[in-house]
Amino acid sequence: MQSPIANRIDTVFIHVTDLTKSVQWYSKLLGVEVTEEIQGPIYTFDMGSGRPGLTLDNHCFDDSYELQPLNQPLFNLSTEDIHAAFQFVKELGAEIVTEIQTYPDLSEFSFKDPDGNIVMICTCFS
Repeated sequence: MQSPIANRIDTVFIHVTDLTKSVQWYSKLLGVEVTEEIQGPIYTFDMGSGRPGLTLDNHCFDDSYELQPLNQPLFNLSTEDIHAAFQFVKELGAEIVTEIQTYPDLSEFSFKDPDGNIVMICTCFS
């Protein structure tokens, strides 16, 4: 049976409580300027041509929504310098979940955003 669903990811959702605060925090994390007005319920960061967007969602139209962050990373971001990335994330005030772990083909660490969502940073050796 052929699937009517496209084989691609269009965006990754991150659920947040304060959209403006989260947009500002992620813009610092990603090193990108906020170029459009921040309005609820979502704000999407362009992550580059052919890549899924990163969408922050504050559920401002759903009074019954309760944020419940997962206890594992939602996604990973890439870096060329894992040690510089680790120091940068610490300077942003993020809670470190795992210190830098090094394996034969990659290094990674995880941290929490202001709402407790866990994000991983990776560098691959190739």
